Amino acid sequence: MTEVTNVTEIDVSSAVMTHPVRLAQARDLAARLRLGGLALDPDPEGAPSALRTALVAWAAAAPGASHHLVVQDDVEAPAELVEIVASAAARFPDEALVFYTNWHARNGAAARLAALAGAAWVRAVPDEFTPSLGVCLPVATAAAFRAYARGSSQRHDDELFTAFFRDRARGRMALLAVPNIVEHIGTSSINGHAAQGIRVAVCPTSAADAAPLLASGSVLEEPGWIPYMRYGEGYIRLVGQERDYDGGRGHHSWREVLPATGLTEEAVHAARAAHLPEGLAGDVARTFGRAFAEELWTHCLLLGRQAARATHRLGPPRGALPPGVLARMRESALATAGPAGLPPERRPEAGPDEVRTMTALARTAVRAGADMA
Repeated sequence: MTEVTNVTEIDVSSAVMTHPVRLAQARDLAARLRLGGLALDPDPEGAPSALRTALVAWAAAAPGASHHLVVQDDVEAPAELVEIVASAAARFPDEALVFYTNWHARNGAAARLAALAGAAWVRAVPDEFTPSLGVCLPVATAAAFRAYARGSSQRHDDELFTAFFRDRARGRMALLAVPNIVEHIGTSSINGHAAQGIRVAVCPTSAADAAPLLASGSVLEEPGWIPYMRYGEGYIRLVGQERDYDGGRGHHSWREVLPATGLTEEAVHAARAAHLPEGLAGDVARTFGRAFAEELWTHCLLLGRQAARATHRLGPPRGALPPGVLARMRESALATAGPAGLPPERRPEAGPDEVRTMTALARTAVRAGADMA
């Protein structure tokens, strides 16, 4: 990781990827955030392809810019977005920086673990897509990505980003901003992702809190094995999983791979028997079923265990942070664990009361997991 302080030669240009059906929305976004301009799909009548539009956006870097920021048209972000991105680029001038991560993906789980550990940045995993709703690249990297992508049959820019980082940088993936200042809005998808349902940030954070965190917060380079949930089931992403025959895209249930973590199922069951709060579990179960309540608790138990170990490795923060910033970041990440773990068709049932109950249940599991560590 390259980290530089007191860099002054940072100039970030920007563009908004868009399609004619969202042109008015994109114009409003660019105006509100003072972004550089619009990058229109060059073949809007053709088969859907985010990559086609992304290549236009990444070619739009302004002359003399050191970095280029590309955001998609279906996002919301604070007015300070460009300033926060420029500060991050000055800190990490050679890195690909990602400012939004999905709440239900493996990278989202890595960011949630990092938030609980008190880290402001985490290295993306190399066995899934790189979130591309808000990305900043050095202009040389942007040019290299365009050259890499030229002639590709891939239509998903986020998938090709991962292939690019793995191939060109020998597995050196992007840095994910743990406090998310870019948020996805709506559930429609021009590129075919609507079936995934509600898709929002793993750790939504105000600009006031995110700015100091991203400027001086810790970086978690390797979180170890990562617990994650999808469609109501708990899984574990193992270290080095990307070397599997399928590129690591397979999903391993926590029970299946627990021996590789150094834990036993007996230890997990003992922790559940000792610490699972029956009242909270019953409240979650009344809406989403007992199986989901127990799976969420176990998932957060494992998450708490890994977060505690990561906290120990990170050591104290490198700089003073405003009071309460780390606590608010942790709580934000924890509050998305429950709804993100639900099957997509059930996420709309997670209203404010249900989210509060799931978060309270998750909190007890994270504490029990820290004790295991």
